Amino acid sequence: MSAPSSPAGAGPRLLNPSELGTKDYWERAYALELSNHASAPEDEGTVWFDESNAETAVCNLLDRLEEDGHFDRTTARVLDLGTGNGHMLFTLREEGYEGELVGVDYSAASVALARRIEEARELDDGQGVRFEEWDVLTQPPGDWFGEDFEIVLDKGTFDAISLMPREHGTEPVSEVYRRRVEGLVKSSGVVVVTSCNWTKEEVCGWLAQGNGGLEFLQEAKYPSFKFGGRTGQSVVTIAFQKKSGV
Repeated sequence: MSAPSSPAGAGPRLLNPSELGTKDYWERAYALELSNHASAPEDEGTVWFDESNAETAVCNLLDRLEEDGHFDRTTARVLDLGTGNGHMLFTLREEGYEGELVGVDYSAASVALARRIEEARELDDGQGVRFEEWDVLTQPPGDWFGEDFEIVLDKGTFDAISLMPREHGTEPVSEVYRRRVEGLVKSSGVVVVTSCNWTKEEVCGWLAQGNGGLEFLQEAKYPSFKFGGRTGQSVVTIAFQKKSGV
């Protein structure tokens, strides 16, 4: 399948910077969730896009990709960018993903929360999840990187990156993100991005550029709504494939 065409002009629109694009915001947010979990272990914190059943949509999309032969859940290595409380990876364990699962986040409080939840869940030997502090935009991968990943997931991280403060005339951090993500996934591997800030066309405009290493593969299915004579949805999840040989 070919990617949808990018919006007219030089590229997708840029979003206005927001507090949601700052590290301080997420450190405070996850420090609060860490405190809440310490008081009530059953409180595992926010599951992002839960109101849209995004995790179910992501799992269903991954099911279709596996059926099409893109990976095998019993062996695939999975990386979750901006893992938050790690809920997406815990869900994949429940869905039968047996390979190495790694969650990374630039928030130290996020990583501490995810590790504490994993400990509280008392997962069986070999079913654990690895969580590491890492900034996808600025740091080289650690020893958790290994030999690339078959699957790279992003549920809201690209949204937050798109809201980062920026200086006039500097390269959009979205461009930096695209290049870094291309280096994390194996040739012919898949990158699955969930966004509530961008349309399908805009996500593809940023990440599936003609000279880049990713190409549009499939889209998750969400309920749609009509407004002003137009049909749309509040969340999009797009699967990209890394071009063979890249």
